[in-house]
This record gives sequence, C-alpha cells and structure tokens, in this order.
Amino acid sequence: QVQLVESGGGLVQAGGSLRLSCTASGRSFSSYAVAWFRQSPGKEREFVIGIAWDSITQSSDSVKGRFTTSRDDARNTVYLQMNSLKPEDTAVYYCATTNARAGWVGRHRDDNNYWGRGTQVTVSS
Repeated sequence: QVQLVESGGGLVQAGGSLRLSCTASGRSFSSYAVAWFRQSPGKEREFVIGIAWDSITQSSDSVKGRFTTSRDDARNTVYLQMNSLKPEDTAVYYCATTNARAGWVGRHRDDNNYWGRGTQVTVSS
C-alpha cells in the first residue's frame, strides 16, 4: 500500500517562504509523477504544481514564478518550495501520485490514485 506523508507546513508572513516535503512509503517515487494540490475552506481542491517522472514540471498560473517543485528519488521525497507567499496561498496542501509509470502529472483530482493527509500552510498579511 502506497502512503504519502506531507510535512513542513506552518505559519509564515506574507512575502516569506516555506518548503514542504512529501515522502512516500510502500513504493518508489521514481518513474511516477507527483502533483501538489491545495484546498482552502469553501473551495474546491485545486492543482498547484507537479513534477513528472523525468523531472519536467508544470504549474498553475497562480503560483508560476513563485513555487517550484523538485524530486529526490534516492530519498523517495518530492519538495515544494514556496516563495513570495501571499495570504491567498493559505490552504491545506496535499501531494498525490498516480499508478501510471512514466505517466503525466495528474492535474485533475481523479487522475491521482494516492493522497497524503495534507499539511496546513497559513500566510498572514
């Protein structure tokens, strides 16, 4: 059974930075895409950024130029570096992955087979 665990969330002032981690157990991350989503109260879970098996990344317009993602397959961990944070970035952040070896990043919720429980990010103004 694949399990994902996010960490690194917290409270930060606007303009600050945070780095989230997503660590997998039960299966290697290598050869699989990983996506980051976020959800704030009353809103749908939305795609933020993702990294394919070959480390090609894609991101939503709302975080382009501020957020990056990277992978360390040796550690079975994917990172989300968030810079220039804004209050509207406040949300629970989730990582997710698919069952498709060498597949695309799952930009839609239903594309992903496994999810972490999320980590809270709060950005104060």
